[in-house]
Amino acid sequence: MNFLGVRGNVNENGANRFFKRIAEGVFDMEDLRYRTTELAEFIKTASEKYNFSLETTFLLGYSNGANIAANAMLGVQNIAIGAILLHAMVPSRDSADLSLAGKHIFMSAGTFDPLVPKFETEELYQIFQEKGASATINWEQSDHRITHSELAAAEKWLANIQVIS
Repeated sequence: MNFLGVRGNVNENGANRFFKRIAEGVFDMEDLRYRTTELAEFIKTASEKYNFSLETTFLLGYSNGANIAANAMLGVQNIAIGAILLHAMVPSRDSADLSLAGKHIFMSAGTFDPLVPKFETEELYQIFQEKGASATINWEQSDHRITHSELAAAEKWLANIQVIS
């Protein structure tokens, strides 16, 4: 099994992020598009350099990282077989017209998350389903923190995915 850790290269008050935002929950859409393309090119180049297949690759992100991972899945053809999105919002309502048939999406969210309203999670789930992905939502009785139980749920979900390389 291979792992590739990627850190966002946008600095927001000393914290690394994957793309800029205008305010809490308001994305800089131009930067999101640019950074998604940049990330996709990095992943594709890394797959060639380190000899791993995008057909068996899953994107994993939390919050800002989950948002860009979701945007990549919705807008970049064959960037990965699936994604684990922890506390993601709808990144863009102008996603590409890509089929996500055969793609696997695990989403986890907190029912008391002050940053990601429940309707955002449900809308993103619906978008993935409409595009043909096999999508799953895991609801946690929590806020915007990653919990041990959601990581366990993601691990169990991933163990049941059949990926043929």
